[in-house]
Amino acid sequence: MSSYKQEYIKRIHMLQDYIEEHIEEAHTSEQLANISGFSKYHLHRVFKSMTGESIFEYVSRTRLEQAASMLIARSDLSITDIVFQFDFSDSAVFSRAFKKHYGVKPSEFRQKYSNNCKDFSFKPFYTKRVDSQINAVTAGVEILDMAAFPVLYSRKIGAYNELYDYAESFEKAITDLFTFGMNRNLIDEDVKVLFAYHTYPDFSEEEKQRTSFCVSITEPVRIDEQSEIGCMTIPTGRYAVGHFEIRHEEYTDAWNYLYGEWLPQSGYLPRNSFPYEVYLNKPDEHPEKKHIVDIYVPIEPFS
Repeated sequence: MSSYKQEYIKRIHMLQDYIEEHIEEAHTSEQLANISGFSKYHLHRVFKSMTGESIFEYVSRTRLEQAASMLIARSDLSITDIVFQFDFSDSAVFSRAFKKHYGVKPSEFRQKYSNNCKDFSFKPFYTKRVDSQINAVTAGVEILDMAAFPVLYSRKIGAYNELYDYAESFEKAITDLFTFGMNRNLIDEDVKVLFAYHTYPDFSEEEKQRTSFCVSITEPVRIDEQSEIGCMTIPTGRYAVGHFEIRHEEYTDAWNYLYGEWLPQSGYLPRNSFPYEVYLNKPDEHPEKKHIVDIYVPIEPFS
């Protein structure tokens, strides 16, 4: 195992240990990023790619497991006491989460197991996968120093995992961007079509996640305030660029490969800037209907 991957594993373990040691506290993304040494923007991807669950899922599961032990061992505490000790918002939220995880309500769980702890035989279905290969997709990856470039964009607010349910609106948005740019002589033969992802998925409500559908242009342009089209700059900097030829359903595997397999062995950390995808073909014209896509992850060397 490379020393770089070992460092990633060390940081993930350190963060898991911290969460478990402070399980009764609320955590902010800034706080967890500072503890792990990863940037806030990329921490969630690294964590999920290397463990198989998001930080939110990890915190929730760990709290539920400790709450279960308290239900059994601490008959002096009411369920409400346990709810607030582990920072659940109220008893109803706790009860729903507990039943989803263990299949029974907290009161039923306590009644069944508190009198005879040896009967407790629930086994966690989660297994730490920090040191295992969990992705089927691989790719060639190169490191590029990119100059900043301007793009026209149309923004989508909503869950990332629902983006491809809006294929028609995506196609219309890209067509509108091309039309806008061509009418102003801003499109050349090097034009790029890309998605830019602005939100920290692990710490945001899905309906508030922000994606920009983008078309690159030759120079920045002022946009009328009434227009639904905007202009922004893709930042300069160093990027790890994964070159993928994948099916529609393999995008998650592609991202997990970059963050969970390639990055921990690369000698780089994710830089605090947004990642993006650049689309290089029309899948309908591919003989296997595959997407040829480059994924750009902003990076910086270990300090």
